[in-house]
Amino acid sequence: MASDDEALKQLSHIARARAFGRHVGSDQLIQAGLDALIAGVESPSLAMLAGLLRSEEPEAPALFDQVLEELGLGFRPPADPRAAKWAMAYWIAGQIADGTLDPAVGTHHIWADIAYDLGYPQELEPLVHCAHNLDGWEESWGVSVEELNREAIEAAKQFVSTAPTAQVGE
Repeated sequence: MASDDEALKQLSHIARARAFGRHVGSDQLIQAGLDALIAGVESPSLAMLAGLLRSEEPEAPALFDQVLEELGLGFRPPADPRAAKWAMAYWIAGQIADGTLDPAVGTHHIWADIAYDLGYPQELEPLVHCAHNLDGWEESWGVSVEELNREAIEAAKQFVSTAPTAQVGE
């Protein structure tokens, strides 16, 4: 069973994923609501979200947003598209750094979805380099994929340490 803090972190994570344009299915929103309810999180709309039937899934996104507002977990990325991309980069790097996102997946997102749009800024170069290495890795290189993952985690930690405090999020 998840703790209250873990459940709130999961809700916050899903809020950010949705705010940054990632698709999160209604079934996942309902499950997150159920997990939070079981963990003891209290919110007027949480039980309604957690109790939605399959036929009521279209109601889940609006109820999920209502729960976020009630818990003070609402997240809006910066309105400026470049600032939003930077916020997303810090968020993804934070997940790589804390071990909740696979380094290959996270660095690939930063490379493909963020660095390109920002014109490959120097600050993202170490993460893009890691993405290239992880994406093209071959055994003949004489370096293990675990070592490349460690390098990516270190690059992510270094990048997150440069974040303006408002950017880091969770």
